[in-house]
Amino acid sequence: MVADKLGLSQQAISKIEQSDKVDDNTLEKVSKALGVNVEAIKNFSEQAIFNNINTFHDSSSLNDHSALFNYQCTFNPIDKLVGSLEENKRLQEANKKLYEELLKSEREKVVMLQKLLEEKK
Repeated sequence: MVADKLGLSQQAISKIEQSDKVDDNTLEKVSKALGVNVEAIKNFSEQAIFNNINTFHDSSSLNDHSALFNYQCTFNPIDKLVGSLEENKRLQEANKKLYEELLKSEREKVVMLQKLLEEKK
């Protein structure tokens, strides 16, 4: 896969993997082919991989549908739905109160304007 992306043979890739030092130009090409930054390759540690393997879930591939079936939700979706419904109800009540206050204010204005009109007659 990496060999194909770089246009190299598998033997050439093996030689790069076994070398102690890789020039920056080659390292840049390899990082692009792997989809990681250069620093990730330079700071690679097998121990770090073992430490992170239990917490890493790759869902970045659009063609890999296994991420859809192995999704491990960290919250209860029902709780989120109920919370959203309660928040929606609270907001509706607040909007209703504001509307009623606005309506009351407008009615008071109408009464005041009617009084002014009657006084001018």
